[in-house]
Amino acid sequence: MLNKPVILLVDDDPQVLAAVRRDLRTRFRDYTLVSASSGEQAVSTINELKSRGDALALVISDQRMPGLQGTDVLSRSLETYPQAGRVLLTAYSDVEAAIRAINEAHLDHYLNKPWDPPEDRLFPVVEELLDRWLAESLPETTGLRLVGHQWDPRSHAVKDYLASNMIPYKWVDSLRDSDARVLLESKGFTDQALPVLFFEDGAVLSRPEPRDVAERLGRPLSGKYELYDLVIVGAGPAGLAAAVYGASEGLRTLLLDEHAPGGQAGTSSRIENYLGFPSGVSGRDLTARALQQAQRLGAEFLSPLGVIDACLEGGYTRLTLTDGRSLVSRTMVAATGMAYREHTATGCKEFTGRGVYYGAAMTEARACTGGRVLVIGGGNSAGQAAMHLSRFAKEVEIVIRRDSLKATMSQYLIDQLESTPNVRLRPYTEVEAIEGGEHLEHVTLKSVQTGETSVEPADAVFIFIGTRPKSEWLPPSVLRNQKGFIVTGRDLLALEPFPRLWKASREPLLFETSVPGVFAAGDVRAGAMNRCAIAVGEGSNVVRSVHEYLALT
Repeated sequence: MLNKPVILLVDDDPQVLAAVRRDLRTRFRDYTLVSASSGEQAVSTINELKSRGDALALVISDQRMPGLQGTDVLSRSLETYPQAGRVLLTAYSDVEAAIRAINEAHLDHYLNKPWDPPEDRLFPVVEELLDRWLAESLPETTGLRLVGHQWDPRSHAVKDYLASNMIPYKWVDSLRDSDARVLLESKGFTDQALPVLFFEDGAVLSRPEPRDVAERLGRPLSGKYELYDLVIVGAGPAGLAAAVYGASEGLRTLLLDEHAPGGQAGTSSRIENYLGFPSGVSGRDLTARALQQAQRLGAEFLSPLGVIDACLEGGYTRLTLTDGRSLVSRTMVAATGMAYREHTATGCKEFTGRGVYYGAAMTEARACTGGRVLVIGGGNSAGQAAMHLSRFAKEVEIVIRRDSLKATMSQYLIDQLESTPNVRLRPYTEVEAIEGGEHLEHVTLKSVQTGETSVEPADAVFIFIGTRPKSEWLPPSVLRNQKGFIVTGRDLLALEPFPRLWKASREPLLFETSVPGVFAAGDVRAGAMNRCAIAVGEGSNVVRSVHEYLALT
């Protein structure tokens, strides 16, 4: 990306091009002079500037050139940079073309060649046009830009990855934003290529997967070492705390997450009962601070990268990663937390990413401006999402099967929801069906008391219900209870398979699983309490068990 606004000079005569560059360089040092030797090259340059987010202030083009002539170049620039000034360089015989360009290409001025002296014939014209541009122009959108369709699941997946990983970006809706068409055409893309990600350096990715985005942004996807003291799988509050304490206590520590740091807590718009933040803290801010702290202390973080298998080999744990590679560690902590179960309502699967979202309230809230949204679930995550959505949506309804929120939600959240005029609770209700065309349009709500149903309009549904532990990636030797939570410590002694699996001459340590050297912390662990602060406590405490294990081996 160029730091200064651009003046584009177009002429197929190298001597004329050099002359106008020489004259302008002496007076307009606050602008970058870019040259093109043909009309086709000029159009390509204009498109490239747009794709990078550079500002184009003025186009000065010769009229008579092979291929595209000057009036064509100026017309094309009008489509891409409507506020840029346009000047045509003409010979005396081209005055008629210049007059025609005033109407067709919204020409601002034409100059007869030669323009000597420039102080009288060139500089005043350029200064006037640049002053007008400075007064009227809006800054070009710079940085990462994602062009996509609001109701495209692929677009939602990329948005969610960028937002969850705290990567700043600009969302450009292909149907609502006029810049979308210009950006796509600048690289020769059609709607079939969506979503398209435009980078500051001019590079683009069409229909990317999160790993493609991470690679292009230069994010590390492989560890520095062949052997680690501690590998933590899952970068939620428990995993982040374990990384901070593991690294600070001298362990060679690696933190992995298949999606983004923060877990479900990272998507919370406001956590108001976390110690030390009297005004509350967003999950994103808390995550950013924790990750920065862990990395400053020496922990490595790789994402999006998960684990699909773990096995014990000669006292070491070998982890098979989602990209097929493997790494070895002396210990491992499973801190993968919880995932939302798929809702069983008819049509829910078909509309996922097209109006139905699991979590993701932070990512999609602005798209709900002025609309009616439903939040399914009665836990703290649902309450925090409803409060955040209420800033954008006209109406937010919380749908629960129970009679109230008292048994499942913190009182401070209940009080906030009750005092928010555009939030309404729908007790004794469940979503039975989701319908629409290209995207969600209606929901069928059913009373769990009477069985009566009603079809109501809806613009989005956010699901925060039916969480399950993310423990399926672990081998069968890591024992879990009937609900899939990992059993640890002395609780393992009550499980029938445990004696056959445990061959150590000691009891399992406090957070140790049925596999020596493999630990669990946070919501994925049986008996853990579903609270952010408690997950942080378990993550820091598990490192003590890791040290005890390493001292025994």
